[in-house]
Amino acid sequence: MVAHKARNSTLPGGVPKLSRSAVFKKRAMYKRNKVQTKPSVEPVATHKTKQVQGEKNGGSREVPLKRQPRFYPTEDTKKPLNNRRKPKPTKLRSSITPGTVLILLAGAHRGKRAVCLKQLPSGLLLVTGPYKINGVPLRRVDQAYVIATSTKVELPAMPDSLTDSLFKRKPKPTKNEKEMFVENTTEEPKISAERIAIQKEVDALVVPAVKSVDMLQSYLRSRFTLSKGQYPHEMKF
Repeated sequence: MVAHKARNSTLPGGVPKLSRSAVFKKRAMYKRNKVQTKPSVEPVATHKTKQVQGEKNGGSREVPLKRQPRFYPTEDTKKPLNNRRKPKPTKLRSSITPGTVLILLAGAHRGKRAVCLKQLPSGLLLVTGPYKINGVPLRRVDQAYVIATSTKVELPAMPDSLTDSLFKRKPKPTKNEKEMFVENTTEEPKISAERIAIQKEVDALVVPAVKSVDMLQSYLRSRFTLSKGQYPHEMKF
């Protein structure tokens, strides 16, 4: 009896002698009839036999197990699909820690440097300039739009009021038909008094930590720019 020998062999260097299409042609699997045995499925009963009294009623009737509704909606309503997906917490880059100096790449303050305070439950980063030094207030920033530098600041414990609810906007009041054509002359302040108080509290904690590091105050005030011949992927921040 001849021992089984593989159709394909390996050349020196680990390269197979025959390609995948050549091996498929040698095996001739396309010539064989594929027989699939379907699993036997027992039919589910949808009706039941009900005995009916009366000589002229036939004696029995087939009654559906599940009654159909008497009324149907006039328009087709789409039923939402079941979504078992659960949101996962955002993974923070290893180069970003509380106290890391970041370079903002998007938004109204792009090009400025800011200090990372912490990561909020929403996954966004809470940063500040601080505002007293370079004018960057408390903001939420996505970590995809920042460059983490090697400069770090030792920060004290931040207040517990720094959460996502601090940045939640109040809904605008709806107007009725009478108030729709009346001009509103009273202008509401853009920044709430609560936000201003928290900003002063955070600046009082961050500014002394920044001043304790040499040249860090002027470093935060300077903008990030690129000159001719400078490439970000070749820089070490």
